[in-house]
Amino acid sequence: MTRTLDEANRAVSTIMSMPYGVARSAAAEQEAARITAEGPDEARAYALFALVDSYTSTPEAEKAFLPFTQLLRWWDAHPELFDGSDTHSLFWSFKWMVGLLARFPSVPTAQLDATLDDMERRYALAGNGTSAVAGERFAWLRAQGAPGTEEAYRTWITTPRDSFSDCAACLPAGQAEYLAETGRVREAADVVSAAVASGATCGDEPAGMESLLQLLLLDLGDAAGAAAAHRSAMSHLDAAVSKEIATSRHVEFLARTGHPERALRLLHASPEHLTVSDSPGERLAVLTHVAVATGVLRETHAETPVELAGVPARTVAELDAWARGELTPVARAFDARHGTDRHARLLDAAWERQSRRLPVELGVLAAAERTAAATGPLPGPAPDVLTDELPVSLAGADAGSPAGVDLAGVTDPRDDADPVGAALARAELEPDPVEASAAYLTAARVAEEAGRLEDAGFALAEAAQVAAALGDDEGAVPAFGRAVGLLRAAGTDPAYVGPVVRAAAAAQARAGDVDAALAAVERVLGGVVRPTVGAPAAPTPALSEDLATRRAAFAAAEERQLRDVRARLLATAGQHAEAARQAETVAEEFGRAGLPFDAAHAFWLAGSALRAAGDATAAVDPLRAALEGLAAVGARADLAAVADELVGTLRGLGRAEEADAVASSLVP
Repeated sequence: MTRTLDEANRAVSTIMSMPYGVARSAAAEQEAARITAEGPDEARAYALFALVDSYTSTPEAEKAFLPFTQLLRWWDAHPELFDGSDTHSLFWSFKWMVGLLARFPSVPTAQLDATLDDMERRYALAGNGTSAVAGERFAWLRAQGAPGTEEAYRTWITTPRDSFSDCAACLPAGQAEYLAETGRVREAADVVSAAVASGATCGDEPAGMESLLQLLLLDLGDAAGAAAAHRSAMSHLDAAVSKEIATSRHVEFLARTGHPERALRLLHASPEHLTVSDSPGERLAVLTHVAVATGVLRETHAETPVELAGVPARTVAELDAWARGELTPVARAFDARHGTDRHARLLDAAWERQSRRLPVELGVLAAAERTAAATGPLPGPAPDVLTDELPVSLAGADAGSPAGVDLAGVTDPRDDADPVGAALARAELEPDPVEASAAYLTAARVAEEAGRLEDAGFALAEAAQVAAALGDDEGAVPAFGRAVGLLRAAGTDPAYVGPVVRAAAAAQARAGDVDAALAAVERVLGGVVRPTVGAPAAPTPALSEDLATRRAAFAAAEERQLRDVRARLLATAGQHAEAARQAETVAEEFGRAGLPFDAAHAFWLAGSALRAAGDATAAVDPLRAALEGLAAVGARADLAAVADELVGTLRGLGRAEEADAVASSLVP
């Protein structure tokens, strides 16, 4: 039975709301095929556009050419079946196709010229503005290093904006890249700074332009500005749709500013960026930034071990040689197509950047301490009882990790008459991370001076959390350790220390000390008293029965979370089979406690760990359980991510029909 137009459009809209990935592309393929075969014809344009959109931001981007061609032919045959939104989408996707074709050196110049001419002709016939065509002509001339590029740039930026113009975030980003390439670094930095200050955002922004801004300010010798741009860019990176180029810029920045360990940690956190991309053009950009970084790092860290999935390199020196060996043929292929030496010159400019370095202080807590010190002495060394190591960690980088721990419910800001509460209140409202951390440090200092060690511990944990979120693991790890020590010295219930331990875990895991992190989790787990299942909580002289019951429930909940963390740490340590076993156990406990979201994430971890252990068949069931749990709570972003993993697993096992059924299940 043919669906109504509303039913078909709702199905396509569901796909359009999903994160990019294998599952979304598979669902879009099925929906486009179904609507093409069964109708309604009025929904075909929307379905084909959804398929084009689904491909363009994935490693399967080259597949977008076919549905785009089908969409264009459908327009030529039946323009009456396109509503206003369909028509706009068709012409907007022309921009994607021209840009995408340019990023594949195997596509002949003549084909690109013809596509761009066709775009201009069709825009004119439709009465569209000329901004998009001017932008694509400039981008194509720039890509070739052709004469007339500067004139095309001026035409683009002076053409009146229209509904097909780049957005207020993408336009300045494109401007700045060209200005920087042509030596106008100050002008480029001003363009990006103005865009950032305006609050302009889109799918990849402001993470992309801020990652560029940090490098521009580095070249201008502005250490303080570069540090601020880096912190802001890192805070926006996770929200970006495409992170590959921005991440590689961060790697270069960290290497050139004297932070080799951070640069290597960032590489190890996203090894797929080195081997997977949506086009050769993107891969060339990524590997160029990485090769600049490795060229710097090999001077002092040549023999430092690296272990990056899919990369045949075991040391920094080998990684440097591999990256240069991979990118040079791609650059030559582009220059061969264009008949110019633009990419050879860009590589020469990149190698020259290796010598342009500037020490930049990135420590959030180090800067915050200087700010806080202006108001009085900072807390002194921990009491003797705290001198033992008190490491804390969470393998937050593992697949299936739930959202980070929120310490807001643990700290207890008082009224403004209380100087500790006043400092905490200021920190909560402070948008600048250094100023916020300084306020938390001030609160910790004031609390410790007053003998309020628990308040001091929680305030210090908040400061560490801000630092960890911005990549300052070197500052966050010891601060978290001291915060835990203060809480223990205060006699804080281990169930309330647990959230601080969990919040600190990502920093410790990234720092590479997973064994110490596991020991810390075990230590706090040993202190959390879990009531017997079904037994009433026993009141104490200091607690009412109701409060005792609530505290017991909190302790049980905290123990589950800590055990979940332990499983994630085991996976990070490479103990995949044991991680999967513990994750499945805690998933079942989350389920019995009525926590389907947490249960789903634990099942997700179990499935991912089993895949890592080489048992793809066993991974299917926990991944299915995760998918069902996330579907039940409507967590669509996580649902699509699990579906990606499950579809990939099933296809790898040769179970294509099951994989297709999973993709179909995502669409009503």
